[in-house]
Amino acid sequence: MSHPDIFSRRLPMGQILQWGIEALQEADVPTAKLDAEVLLGAVLGYSRAQVLARGHKTIDRHQRGHYAALIQRRKRGEPVAYILGKQEFYGREFMVDRRVLIPRPETEELVDRALNTLAGRAEPRAADIGTGSGAIAVTLAAEMPSLRVVAVEISAGALAVAEENARRNGVAERVTFLEGSLLEPLAGLPPFDLIAANLPYIGTGEMELLDASVRDYEPHGALFAGPEGLDLFTPLFEQLRARQVLKPEGVVLLEIGYAQGAALARLARSFFPEARTITVHKDLAQLDRIVEIRP
Repeated sequence: MSHPDIFSRRLPMGQILQWGIEALQEADVPTAKLDAEVLLGAVLGYSRAQVLARGHKTIDRHQRGHYAALIQRRKRGEPVAYILGKQEFYGREFMVDRRVLIPRPETEELVDRALNTLAGRAEPRAADIGTGSGAIAVTLAAEMPSLRVVAVEISAGALAVAEENARRNGVAERVTFLEGSLLEPLAGLPPFDLIAANLPYIGTGEMELLDASVRDYEPHGALFAGPEGLDLFTPLFEQLRARQVLKPEGVVLLEIGYAQGAALARLARSFFPEARTITVHKDLAQLDRIVEIRP
């Protein structure tokens, strides 16, 4: 179906959807069908199921034009989450834009481990370092009403997004947002039961291997950390060792790259030779995903 056809006459929604799918397939978008359905649903205020069930209905010219504009943005590589301004994470909706990374499903596994770590602790306290959109901090607070969270972020723009997500998810009173680098903003605060961090961990040498939708749209400051992606872990460990930020039974959880487990475990052991445990956990795809340190 040529582009002008969707403007020239009223067409069944199913045909409009098919135009969107074909347009994205021609642009080699790997999730063409899903994206076309989600974007049409966003234009109409429908779920994907409603989009598929109501293919016989027609939509007006304004809606067709809006849909065509969204399809063009996706064809250029812009992620659907940025187009819609939102992303689901752990069953909640988070506002996202180009100031923050789009939350990934893999990070939900870090949240699971964090919640298990904190379970049963009296008046628990957690810190989320490099909070970005606030996905980890907000989710932990929402899942555990007794928890107090401090979220640290070096980017003022990202911090503003995270604060808005805390408000939208009803936890703003229990999440404190601080601007600064790594553990520096925690100086003078009471120690924590948990320190979680999803820091930049992609090597600059891998830049050209990334999908264009990541490389060209998501903030590089939140993606890359030196040639091997490890540049932020040494200063983090130095600060962990030098500052009294953890309670005696405190735990550190770090999201890492898919093949960084052994290197980061060695690095952590060099800073914490007396640690109770240093464990690399794999994700559901059996790739390195989380380093757990119990100093």
